[in-house]
Amino acid sequence: MLRKNTTIIDCQCHLFPPKTLTRLRSRTTDPRLIREGNGETLVMGAWRRRLSPSHKRLDRLVATMDAAGITRTALSPNDPGPEWFGRDAPKVARETNTFIARSVERHPDRLIGLGVLPLPAVEPSLREIDHAVDELGLKGFLLYSNLKGRLPDDPRFESIFARLESLGLPLFIHPAKPVWVDPLADLEMIAAVGNMFEDTVALLRLILSGVLDRHPGLRLVCPHLGGALPFLIGRIEHQMTVLKRGPRHLKKRPVDYLRQVTFDIVSPQPSAIRLMLDLVGPGQLVFGSDYPWVQPSLVLDTLESLRLKPAELRAILFENAQRLFD
Repeated sequence: MLRKNTTIIDCQCHLFPPKTLTRLRSRTTDPRLIREGNGETLVMGAWRRRLSPSHKRLDRLVATMDAAGITRTALSPNDPGPEWFGRDAPKVARETNTFIARSVERHPDRLIGLGVLPLPAVEPSLREIDHAVDELGLKGFLLYSNLKGRLPDDPRFESIFARLESLGLPLFIHPAKPVWVDPLADLEMIAAVGNMFEDTVALLRLILSGVLDRHPGLRLVCPHLGGALPFLIGRIEHQMTVLKRGPRHLKKRPVDYLRQVTFDIVSPQPSAIRLMLDLVGPGQLVFGSDYPWVQPSLVLDTLESLRLKPAELRAILFENAQRLFD
């Protein structure tokens, strides 16, 4: 068995902080929580997500880790991010990061803390980085794929990228409510397709805008195998190099930037993981589960089915994550 006597670090796992849930329950405009039957539904326009106890309870997370054989988990909050709470965004970020830090304190040998920032406000975000790192001991931050419609490569965020690069802290892209919700909602395609293209567009914008040229030491992490970008990168490169469509200032080929990025392997499709292995190699992949939306055993079984070499498995399951978090 893959999990027997093997160190495993899960780099994508989420819980809702209790104070965020309380805020969402009190709201009359989206995002908000509403009662439906015996449970609660998170409503963000046409995007509706049914929550279970696993979305809210730390003890269930630890029990799931034990059952799946996971050694340590990088814990981060679920969206919506602070940007959805208007003037309260800095307060929400501080509450969220404190919850993550307190969760790590309860299980210091099992959890790693990842925080959020009150973007698009830059100065409060820089202050929050300092507080979250120096006072709370967090090991990285999320960057949502869009910040209530604002794009993640906004030039005003350069100081954020520079600060995280100088600190050597990872920045995790994470999909938010897609900006193109309406064509996806009626057939429930938002999570299946919309979120994946959020990953795709966010990472591609960070590449094409030159962020990775200006900040080559930035430890950027993209979830879900980069969405559709690995499949499309050949077409993107042809458009840019042959048809001359796209930015002219980039220092490298588009595919080469993928090798600057770390990707988690959240996917139930073995061939998708194999494609990323071919594109970037095992040194750029980390294990992630996306718990509680996805059970860790599903991703572990998918990885096991590939029958990789022991050195490749070690790299994906824990060695790359150990370097990422120092």
